[in-house]
Amino acid sequence: MASDADQGGFKHALRVLGIRNYRIYTIGNSISLIGIWIQRIAVGWLAWQLTHSGFWLGMCAAGDLVPSVLITPFAGALADRMDRARLIQISLILGMIQAWALALLTFTGIIDIWMLFALTVTLGMINAINQPARLALIPSLVDRTMVGPAVAINSLVFNNARFLGPATAGIVIEQGSVALAFTLNALTYMCFIYALWRIEVPDEKLPPRTSHFSRDLVEVYGYALRDPGIGRIFILLIVTTVGIRGFIEMFPGFADAVFNRGPQGLAWLTATVGLGALVGGFYMLHRNSLQGLATLVIRTTLIMAVALAGFTATSNYWLSLVCVFIGGVAMCATGIGAQTLIQTSTTPAMRGRVMGFYGMIFRAGPSLNALLLGAFSEHFGMRLPVFAGALICLAAWLWIRPHQAAIEHSLDDEARRSAAQRLAAE
Repeated sequence: MASDADQGGFKHALRVLGIRNYRIYTIGNSISLIGIWIQRIAVGWLAWQLTHSGFWLGMCAAGDLVPSVLITPFAGALADRMDRARLIQISLILGMIQAWALALLTFTGIIDIWMLFALTVTLGMINAINQPARLALIPSLVDRTMVGPAVAINSLVFNNARFLGPATAGIVIEQGSVALAFTLNALTYMCFIYALWRIEVPDEKLPPRTSHFSRDLVEVYGYALRDPGIGRIFILLIVTTVGIRGFIEMFPGFADAVFNRGPQGLAWLTATVGLGALVGGFYMLHRNSLQGLATLVIRTTLIMAVALAGFTATSNYWLSLVCVFIGGVAMCATGIGAQTLIQTSTTPAMRGRVMGFYGMIFRAGPSLNALLLGAFSEHFGMRLPVFAGALICLAAWLWIRPHQAAIEHSLDDEARRSAAQRLAAE
């Protein structure tokens, strides 16, 4: 059994990418994510052009809020009961249809803000089914000692797309059209669908399930929130995602109304967050131990809050890019660290539901935050609501900081128990 010290670093990254299933999955996922980010920027810009309203920016960003809250818990239980790769594939086909519908309606000039919102909610429903299976699939593609590097690489892929997608979207929208951006996303879905047909996921020997579907849903919340280690990490994630992570959805308003930079300004704000996240991802990939990971998550929460407070305090566009870069580093490190802790501390039989809960927080939280930011921006402008969110994150850091050592100890014990249960299942 490999030690914690052997679980990180670039050598292990190469080993992970050497695994056929994970390599094929990562290639397809990386192409699709670039398309998703192209569409995300295009939706935000189209919503702003149709309404010039911070409220509608928040509404479109929050289009997956209700689906995430209502559907994701059921999708997590579903991911523990059926072929996760096929479940992802079905959701991708539906997402591709949604992208083609957006492209057609925009190209013909028929689309209005209500159609855009309705299609955004539709995609939110699709993604609510997709995400738990997508997160829970990763440990099935690699050896259990490679979960940490696999999560880090997955985050790097996501944040590489967060950098390339917006930069591409800015060029495509300015030189082509919003409809072309939607078309590109529809095409990238096809690459991921094909990749999923190529992988072969081994069956996990999970304990026989005797409880009902509804009992499975109740069980996961008790497991996730009552544990002294995982529970406190989840509470920190809930507070920070609802408090701050939706600020990216306000970038169209900041780019146009605050910095007067247009679609290219929007693209670079979003891409700079992605570039910072890439740096954060490479740092997390280079870490060679799970020890101290909870402490790092807590520290980067503080850095994230300070960076976003600085972003709201400046009128200088270039200084704002520095702030969002630092915020991107911290957000990525926090996300990778938290997901790695949860993945390694959760038993295989609970993984789909726990990662469904995690995915719900990371989808619904920013969506709710964006909705609140958009509503408050109508009365208080763009800056003050984001600054208030940064203060909420600072308060969460002050709450969790005294419990840091206890969380580290609890998660270390959970990881050992989970590893023992995986060995027994194998």
